[in-house]
Amino acid sequence: MLTYIVIAAIKSVVLIHVLLGAVAYTVWLERKVVGHMQNRWGPTRVGPFGLLQPIADGVKFILKEDLTPPHVYKPLFILAPMLSVVLALTSIAIIPLGNQLPLGRWTTALQITSSPAGTGDINIGLLILLGVTSIAVYGIALAGWSSNNKYSLLGSLRASAQMISYELSLGLSLVGVLLLAGSLSLREIVTAQSRSYDFRWIPAWFPHWYVFPQLIAFFIYLISAYAETNRIPFDLPEAETELVAGYHTEYSAMKFAMFFMAEYANMFTVACVATLLFFGGWSGPVPKFLPPLVQAFVPLFWFAIKVLAFIFVYIWVRGTLPRFRYDQLMAFGWKFLLPLAIANIIITSLFVAWLS
Repeated sequence: MLTYIVIAAIKSVVLIHVLLGAVAYTVWLERKVVGHMQNRWGPTRVGPFGLLQPIADGVKFILKEDLTPPHVYKPLFILAPMLSVVLALTSIAIIPLGNQLPLGRWTTALQITSSPAGTGDINIGLLILLGVTSIAVYGIALAGWSSNNKYSLLGSLRASAQMISYELSLGLSLVGVLLLAGSLSLREIVTAQSRSYDFRWIPAWFPHWYVFPQLIAFFIYLISAYAETNRIPFDLPEAETELVAGYHTEYSAMKFAMFFMAEYANMFTVACVATLLFFGGWSGPVPKFLPPLVQAFVPLFWFAIKVLAFIFVYIWVRGTLPRFRYDQLMAFGWKFLLPLAIANIIITSLFVAWLS
């Protein structure tokens, strides 16, 4: 048990540092990619290719004066950004990143929430993940309410309504995958995507990812994920031209940075879930000539490539599409995505019943 606790602590420290580093350099990547899309350079002055810009931004946020307006409700005002970051990091702990990793006499899973036996499997992992991410709305709602600012309150109300509305479509879009896999375990869902199709007209080498039979579900998940993480074209909770930055208007320094850390960490959570449920997780070719320890890390490489591809799509959409109006946003979620998700569940259920 002591070994299990020590390994879990080491994995937690490593994953938190890797995730925070990835969040910082995703901001750099977004600035560079969107800059080139708009015929600009992006960061260039701090380090080669601007690679030290995230470090400079972090130092700036740490050294800036942390102002707390006198009219705010301080306990919840301070709690809100901390709650957002903690929940964003907690959701990553449930996600499996690869197969078992040999560590001498022990074997551990590439996942923080692994069992003492090292299997790392949670039979209701997806349900726990959806539960943790759904609580994230409290951080934004509390931030707007505790600021005692009408613009912050309007921004938090927008965010709460938007996130709750699109969370229905996001959750229902995953039901089709659960029907095909027959499990709520994220590892079993990845394993199910390695099975062969029963159709002769599909070649054996073709990927068995659920994105192909569940293309409509993936479309619903993708659109709902943009709304859940408050990203363009669904960044109405901030909408600087209307709400003076919305729910975080009164925040400064590191408390302001925490909201953006949580937003980008949630982007990685969404990308990881999409990779696990629709793109086969860490599955991919593993060269046999590599040493055993290197072979154990190759699935992690494939997982990272798929996640980064999803993050690139996030950035691509930001540099391409304009912002929706709020009535368009809500109508699209309730009148189009939600009925489409229900229809996908009905069709998938009939398909599964026909095959069984």
